[in-house]
Amino acid sequence: MDLLPQFGNLLYTVVAFVVALSIIVAVHEYGHYIIGRLSGIKAEVFSLGFGPKLISRVDKHGTRWQIAAIPLGGYVKFLGDANAASAGADEAEMAQLSAEERRHTMHGAPLWARAATVAAGPVFNFILSIFVIAGLSLWTGRAIDTPAIQTVVALPQGPGGLESGDVIKGVEGTPTPDYEALGGLIEKVPGGPDLTYEVERDGQDVSVTGPQLFPSRFAGIQPGSAAYDAGLRTGDVITAIDGTPAWRFIDLQDVIKAGNGAPVALDIWRPSDDGSEGERFSVTLVPRRTDLPVGDGTFETRFLIGATGSYMFEPVTEPIGPLESISSGVSQTWGIITQSISGIRAMIAQQISSCNLTGALRIAETSAAAAKSGPLDFIWFIAVLSTAVGFLNLFPIPVLDGGHLMFHLYEAVVGKPPSDRLMNAFMSVGLALVLTLMLFGLWNDLTC
Repeated sequence: MDLLPQFGNLLYTVVAFVVALSIIVAVHEYGHYIIGRLSGIKAEVFSLGFGPKLISRVDKHGTRWQIAAIPLGGYVKFLGDANAASAGADEAEMAQLSAEERRHTMHGAPLWARAATVAAGPVFNFILSIFVIAGLSLWTGRAIDTPAIQTVVALPQGPGGLESGDVIKGVEGTPTPDYEALGGLIEKVPGGPDLTYEVERDGQDVSVTGPQLFPSRFAGIQPGSAAYDAGLRTGDVITAIDGTPAWRFIDLQDVIKAGNGAPVALDIWRPSDDGSEGERFSVTLVPRRTDLPVGDGTFETRFLIGATGSYMFEPVTEPIGPLESISSGVSQTWGIITQSISGIRAMIAQQISSCNLTGALRIAETSAAAAKSGPLDFIWFIAVLSTAVGFLNLFPIPVLDGGHLMFHLYEAVVGKPPSDRLMNAFMSVGLALVLTLMLFGLWNDLTC
C-alpha cells in the first residue's frame, strides 16, 4: 500500500509534464505549419506525439492531423521531406514532382518562404508566452496607487483593528501616501506582533492596531524548492525560527543569510479552510545554494528556501488595458530570454554552477509542483517553459530551428545551399550536441 502514494505522485508528474509539453509543442509546430501554408508550402502531416497514430483526420488542404502514441513532442512533415525533421529531401518523391509541385515543398520553395517557416516555430512560442502573461495581467489587474485593503490575510493573531476598505495613510507615525513609501518601512518598523496604523475609513481618519506590515507569512512557494519539498504552502505563517518567535518575514531572511546554508527549524501555523483554529506543526529544512541574476547581467550566490512574502493585506486592484497587458507580456518574455542568455554566459565562464542547467526530470517535477500550486501558477509555468523552448530552438545547432536558419543564411550569402555531404555531417554533429546536452541535464537532475 505504501507504493500507491508514490505511484500517484509519479502519475501526476507525468500528466502535468505531458500537458505542459503538448501545449507548447502544439503551438510551436502550428507556427511552422501555418506560416508554411501561407508561404505556399504544403504540409502532409501535423503530428502531436511520435510513433503509431492513435487518432487522425485529413483536412480540406490534404494535411493529416494526428495524435500519436508517444506524447513527448511533435512534428510537421512537409511535402517532399525525407523525415519529420525536414533534414533532407526525399529525392525519389521530389523526382516525380512537376516544377509547380516542387514549389510547394520545403526544398523547392523560395529561400524567404523556407526561412520564415523555420523561424515561425520559436516565434510562436514567444507569442504564446506574451499572450499568456498578458492574459494573467488582465485577470489579476494591478494594485491602485494608494495602499488600500481588499482583505487582511489570515494570521494567527487575526486582523486586529484593520478592516476591508481601509486606506493606509500611515504606519507607526510615518505617512504612507503610496506603495513606495509603504515599502520603505518594511525593514524599519519595530518587531513584535502589532503595529499602529493610521487609516481612512468611511471618510474618517482613525488609528488602529494591526499585524506586522510584512508578516512572516509565505505568499508564494517556488515549485521544487526546499520550502516546497518540506511540504510548506502559500498562506503558511512562521511563528518561530529555531525556537525564537518570528513576526516579520525579514526575520527569516536574516536567519537564512547568517546561517550560510545551515538547517533552519520553523514552527508553522497553517490556516484552516473552515475557519477553525488552524494547524500547528514544525519542519526543518536546508536552504539551497542559488545563483540569482542581478541588474547588471551578473549573478550573486545566496542560500534560499524558495519562498516569498507579502504585505499583510491583499490590495484593492484596478483593471489594466489590453495594450498595457501586452506590453507587460513582451517585457517579461524578453526578461526571461535575457536572463537565460546571462545564465548561459555565466555558466560558460564558470561564474555560476553548471547545476543551473536542468533536464527533463527536473522540468517534469517543476511542472507537477506548479500544477499543485494552482491553475495560475501552472499557466505561468507554461509561459516560462514556452519561452525557454523557443529560445533553445534558436541555438545555431543543426537539427534545431536555429541550425536550419544558419543553413538558410549560408545559402543567402553563397547563393546555393550546402552540399548534401556537408549537411549530413553537420546534422550528425548537431544531433550529438543535442543528445549531450540532454544527458548532461539529466545528470544534473540526478546529482545536483
